[in-house]
Amino acid sequence: MKKILFIGHDANRAGAQLVLLQMLQMLKQRNVPTHLLLCGDGPLEDEYRQLSSVTFFPKPVTRLIGRRIDKLLYLLRIGQWLHRREEQRRWQNFADEIRSQNIGLVMVNTVTSAKGYQPIYELVKSTPVILFVHELEMAVRMYTQPANLRFLLDHSDHLIAVSKAVARFYVDTYGFDPARISTFQLIDIPNLLQKIDQARHRPDVMAQHHIPENAIIVGGCGNAEWRKGNDLFNVIAQLVISRYSDRPIYFVWVGMPRHGLYEDLALDLKKAGLSERVLLIEPTPDVFRYTTRFDIFALCSREDPYPLVVLEAALSETPVVCFEHAGGAPELVETDGGFVVPYLDTVAMANAIGALIDDPAKRRTMGQALRRKVIERHSSDQSMDSFLAIVNQLTTTPT
Repeated sequence: MKKILFIGHDANRAGAQLVLLQMLQMLKQRNVPTHLLLCGDGPLEDEYRQLSSVTFFPKPVTRLIGRRIDKLLYLLRIGQWLHRREEQRRWQNFADEIRSQNIGLVMVNTVTSAKGYQPIYELVKSTPVILFVHELEMAVRMYTQPANLRFLLDHSDHLIAVSKAVARFYVDTYGFDPARISTFQLIDIPNLLQKIDQARHRPDVMAQHHIPENAIIVGGCGNAEWRKGNDLFNVIAQLVISRYSDRPIYFVWVGMPRHGLYEDLALDLKKAGLSERVLLIEPTPDVFRYTTRFDIFALCSREDPYPLVVLEAALSETPVVCFEHAGGAPELVETDGGFVVPYLDTVAMANAIGALIDDPAKRRTMGQALRRKVIERHSSDQSMDSFLAIVNQLTTTPT
């Protein structure tokens, strides 16, 4: 059986990369051979290597022998020749490794990985391509080059979209044939449920942050950036906490690296007197120890196609509040799994969170409904069967 070549844009601990990790796990369970080509590194690399062989693109040539000798070689115009020769050697080794993998299909995980497809096109040009899209307009603008994306779309035989909103975007914006689009999410539900159960049996991580056991925790999660609405999370926290000043309400965001955005948001919280009530936690492999303690999940994203964190919240029976027109989450939340409020209406989101704070029974009922919908709509076996059916069709039909 030929391998599926996956192309991933990096190995950071974020939604699309974690979905890729789960896909590799499910394919390994079915004895489907894979190879992973990564455009960048990250903390998930070791976990990827446990499931698949991994190749990185050749690193740029930054040194020939040593700084002083290199300087002399370039002055003598020998360095340029040696530099080109080393680049060619690295590329040839890379190309030989890709050719040796016996690839039967290419699966590009995210349009951000478009930068990884065009350079290897000549190595795989007779191989069918599936594009797994997780991005909408903002992410496309931020993380892709138009020429790379157009090239990838033109050479994709099938597109898997994580939500109806995502599918519509690629039809309306890029004219992708809707007959060649499937809409489903590929997640390993049994594995996620196991992680949730394990997290619940570990000591309460919130105690380390001096959050009382009886606190109501409103959570957010994801790699922090403007698109994720971390600034809105703070605004909503101020609205809710000021309204419930006599109750232990805490807001916790998991996935906030200590970079410039953190400094800005932490300063906002300090000025608002909220530093003790709003916690910004760095990315962590122990994410489920935090998210399983959330009572309410606040999806403040300006854009999020169909976030894994919402599916994880649902499996933890945590109701979700999100914005309309911000991606695919409203397709799951609907009216029984939380609240969908007008886009960027922070007051409406604060009101919805308040309604859930005031009504524990509603929190429980909505959380249970959300979990039930994820299990019914995103069966791991059914999704993997659908994926492999597409693979089988493309690899047995001339492209």
